[in-house]
Amino acid sequence: MAVFEGKKYKMEKSEGFDDYMKALGVGMVLRKLGNSISPTVELVKNGDEYTFNTLSTFKNTTIKFKLGEEFDEETVDGRMVKSVCTLEGNKLIHEQKGEKPTTIVREFTATDLTATMTAGNAKCVRYYKVV
Repeated sequence: MAVFEGKKYKMEKSEGFDDYMKALGVGMVLRKLGNSISPTVELVKNGDEYTFNTLSTFKNTTIKFKLGEEFDEETVDGRMVKSVCTLEGNKLIHEQKGEKPTTIVREFTATDLTATMTAGNAKCVRYYKVV
C-alpha cells in the first residue's frame, strides 16, 4: 500500500509561489488570490487509474490519469496543457507541456507532502501535512 493512500494533505507553507505564477503569466489579481488560499489535496488510486483532487475555497480541480500516459489538462489558472505523470517510489512526477512547460514533483510520506514546482527559472516549494 502506498503511503498516500487514504490520506488528505493540507498546505501549511509555501515558498516562491508568486514568482512561479509570474513565470506562468498569471495576472496580479489571480496571484493574490492564489497566495491567499491553503488547498487540501489527495491522490487516490483505483486499479491502474489515479485521481488527484485539489480542494480550496477558490476552486476545486480533479485530474484523472494512468501512469506514463499523456492526457489533456486544464490547469487551475486556465492553461490547456498536455500532461504525463510517472511514479518513482513515493514521488509523483507531473510534467505539463504547453506554451510554458512546468514540472511538479510531489513527494509523499506518511505524514507530509512536499510539492516542488518549476517553470523556467522560477521554483516554488509547497509543504503539506496530513489532515
